[in-house]
Amino acid sequence: MANVADVVVRDADRRDVAAVCGFGEAHIRPHYTPLIGAAAADAQVRHWWNESQIEGAVSAGLVVVAEAGGCIVGVGQRGRSGADHVVYKLYVDPAHRGQRVGPRLLQALIAQLPEDAERLFLEHFAANERAGAFYDREGFVVERVDPAPDPALAVVWRVRDLHAAADAGEVFVST
Repeated sequence: MANVADVVVRDADRRDVAAVCGFGEAHIRPHYTPLIGAAAADAQVRHWWNESQIEGAVSAGLVVVAEAGGCIVGVGQRGRSGADHVVYKLYVDPAHRGQRVGPRLLQALIAQLPEDAERLFLEHFAANERAGAFYDREGFVVERVDPAPDPALAVVWRVRDLHAAADAGEVFVST
């Protein structure tokens, strides 16, 4: 396991597409299967971690990666839902959790936002309680929950007021 100082967080480029897809293949199914079931976990990989989807997001400058020893150990991706800025992916290799990689990925995504961005949204499955606890610590509050036939698949939408964070003296620096 790399030392926290050895982890570099940076914008992804087209050379990272295969490694980001590989990260998804390696980590998403094992993470989600116990939470939402194998079929739903497989669908997550097929729909959101395929080369076409990742290449488009990387080309648009929406993906950041954490790298250690030449390997991708974390991925963050942002996008838009109407006028709102949204974090759609924020994943850290379990071997690198607890090393502040997640907060650094989040900070890098925030640093990419336009200066006039007021809020940042994100979403996660209700069953992903670990993500919920992380987002609570990072200042995101629940705005709404979109129900699903399977309660584990309900989507929790959270929001963070970016100006309140800046007013409180928090500084977001891409590292």
